[in-house]
Amino acid sequence: MSERKEKVIQFGEGGFLRGFADWMLQKVNEKTDFNGSVVIVQPIREGTCDTLTAQDCKYTHMCRGAEGVDITNIDVISRCVKPYDDFDTYMALAENADFRFVISNTTEAGIAFSAEDKLDSRPAETFPGKLTQLLYKRFSLGLGGFVFLPCELIDKNGKALKECVLRYGELWGLGDGFKVWIENENVFCNTLVDRINTGYPRDEIEALGYEDKMLNTSEFFHLWVIEGYPELFDEIPFDKCGLNVIITDDIETYRTRKVRILNGAHTSLVPYAMLCGFDTVKSCVDDEKMRAHIEKCVYGEIIPTLDMPTEELKSYADGVLTRFANPYIKHYLSSIALNSVSKFRVRVLPSILEYIRRFGKAPQTLCFAFAKLIEFYRTDMTNDDVAVTAFMKTASVSEILKNAELWGEDLSYLESEIAKYVDKQA
Repeated sequence: MSERKEKVIQFGEGGFLRGFADWMLQKVNEKTDFNGSVVIVQPIREGTCDTLTAQDCKYTHMCRGAEGVDITNIDVISRCVKPYDDFDTYMALAENADFRFVISNTTEAGIAFSAEDKLDSRPAETFPGKLTQLLYKRFSLGLGGFVFLPCELIDKNGKALKECVLRYGELWGLGDGFKVWIENENVFCNTLVDRINTGYPRDEIEALGYEDKMLNTSEFFHLWVIEGYPELFDEIPFDKCGLNVIITDDIETYRTRKVRILNGAHTSLVPYAMLCGFDTVKSCVDDEKMRAHIEKCVYGEIIPTLDMPTEELKSYADGVLTRFANPYIKHYLSSIALNSVSKFRVRVLPSILEYIRRFGKAPQTLCFAFAKLIEFYRTDMTNDDVAVTAFMKTASVSEILKNAELWGEDLSYLESEIAKYVDKQA
């Protein structure tokens, strides 16, 4: 392992961060003079840090897809720290002035506040609580703050993390000076992350030639959109490594693109495909009729409702279809089908409404998908709230579209466009 400065504190040692942020930092080290390493903090009591430490924090990452297989040996992690076992070593991280970045992925529930946490807990239970303990010590030492790059899949994740830290400052009486330091010396970036990590390939035999209990796998595609300052690339030169990292002052444009195209393609496909007997996303893109349905939805009716450059949107959509065809990923339609009504409202309905607003007519393929959603809820294949399922199973098309609680508004004006496709084949 090369000697590098410890520059990044990372909360979380799971497959996603190791196959996303750490994989990227490995590329940055290999191709630039960044020369930085990562210290992993295990944010919960039980984890895989002991296994990682046992193999000197090295592991293999494999990108696999229709593009082929690419193997990277990762040695960017210098050590692991377990606050529940050695709180003093954890707190000592605050003393190292070289640390500049904090990356985290503590699941969607990880950025949370608890009034039960205390400053003298060893450690606080929540991730923001632990973080505030570390930040207060760093503030007390008169050192600079951090740049936060949270990867938790919640909207405005950086803002949410900052709000939790400030609440702990109030709860624990850390003073106005600490609050000013948080505001002026730290940068909490909102981020959007996108990569499917498939973890350890337990059902496959990989001819690595050596044992690696932390072997990790992912698709090739990766995207990290950071709502931050342009000089960030001067500090971590992602842009010099061919990595798909975007710094922007408008992350919502990229979030909308992902939700409408990638997630919207899933949700406009799944009910129809399951009614037709398909089981995985790949089986759908391999089928001529199902692929045509996806393409009509995405290229014909979703992309025209978005405000980014058309060629950029088409390129992103092309990448989405390549990802859907990944032979190494079994993405079951039944898992995507969970809570399909609420997903349709967020992912597909906005495209329908915007298409009508822009073109003065209803998008026929998305309306067909809406009809298949209604049919799908008349079967026993659904997995949703009990009340939603019961209503959708017995209500008429008219009653369903009138239900503003489900859709955010009365959609009766779409009845003729939806009803004509119910119980009809494409």
